[in-house]
Amino acid sequence: MAPTPCAICNTSRALIIRPKNHQKLCKPCFLALFETEIHNTITVNSLFRPGERVAIGASGGKDSTVLASVLKTLNDRYNYGLDLLLLSIDEGIKGYRDDSLETVKRNAVQYDMPLSIVGYDELYGWTMDQVVSQIGKKGNCTYCGVFRRQALDRGAARLGIKHVVTGHNADDVAETVMMNLLRGDLPRLSRATSIVTASAASDIKRSKPLKYAYEKEIVLYAHHKGLDYFSTECIYSPEAFRGSARTLIKNLERVRPSAILDVVKSGEDMAKLVPPEVSGSGTSAGGVKDVAVILDGEAEGEGGCSSSNGRASGGEMAIMEQKIKDEENHDGKETQQTGNEIDFTVQGQRHDRYQPTPTPKPSHSKKLPKQQLQKCGRCGYLSSQTVCKACMLLEGLNKSRPKSQISVSVEEEDNSPTLTRRMDGLTTACSEANIT
Repeated sequence: MAPTPCAICNTSRALIIRPKNHQKLCKPCFLALFETEIHNTITVNSLFRPGERVAIGASGGKDSTVLASVLKTLNDRYNYGLDLLLLSIDEGIKGYRDDSLETVKRNAVQYDMPLSIVGYDELYGWTMDQVVSQIGKKGNCTYCGVFRRQALDRGAARLGIKHVVTGHNADDVAETVMMNLLRGDLPRLSRATSIVTASAASDIKRSKPLKYAYEKEIVLYAHHKGLDYFSTECIYSPEAFRGSARTLIKNLERVRPSAILDVVKSGEDMAKLVPPEVSGSGTSAGGVKDVAVILDGEAEGEGGCSSSNGRASGGEMAIMEQKIKDEENHDGKETQQTGNEIDFTVQGQRHDRYQPTPTPKPSHSKKLPKQQLQKCGRCGYLSSQTVCKACMLLEGLNKSRPKSQISVSVEEEDNSPTLTRRMDGLTTACSEANIT
């Protein structure tokens, strides 16, 4: 059978079947198309302005590594005029974050970008290993999410940066939509689906250039570009609620490849139905208008792993990477890399995802009071409460932490009446034993 030609150039042999739409492409056309789609996302949403300093939330995982590579490429190709640098958070997870940070350090050299690392122990006096040992594995992502968001804001503030980009992809957004639907939390859903978010607690905005990129296509791009990234899953994330939503989304994708973008689009449409005073959209603390405002302590993406690949299923992606390598080793045979574990033979009819949403009728319900920002009475971080959520969590941890150890000097031990009585009792017992 003759090789299948690329659907774009019609000359080269097709090696890749895009998970998004099953289009058969050659390697150069796939890489160019992936970069072009990210460029279109950036320009249509006006994510950047010339001369802007932008920090890339880097964890060493596939998402943040691809994001750094693509932004550097597009910045040079289209002359964005951006000053790019890497910002990493060290949560203090041995066997995971310490290894991934080594990858980030290599990326900083490879992409010629400055790197800044901020640690939980430095900011909060706790590492995630210590937190988990204190509270257990269930609920630890809540602590990590709150701490991480504040750590990114503080790290960016130290560098004088007002814009942070993260590696959240289409799969992440779809999972977040599903999580908030299952919890019935429409206000948070409306904030999470926005491509640009700002924090009510700072003047730093965030954006997601990879919002419409499939996770499997990100893996394919990283593989064919030969990028250096860390692919191990966070050792504490399997207990997170996000894992259940991820499983549901993956099952839907196997039957209907467009399901991921369908869920994202549905989430965006539902977000329009949520009143601004409920969703929190409007103007951020930094004066950024028409963005979703994340409330104090609310973790964007819920998992708290940011672009970090604690969100991704490390085992599944590792299997996919191995499959790609195995297919390339079949010399002389036509192989097509789909980024999927099975062929999709069942195709549902696509509904009109771009059907205009009817404007809801005005409601006469009581208006909700707007939150007033103030400085946290303990750490000084801007918050809608007297004490920010991070400090509240730290208070609970510190109450359970053992107090300072009581040390006794050698002289005190010698003069201790308790020790004297114990030694006298021991001497008496030994004497009786000898008599016996």
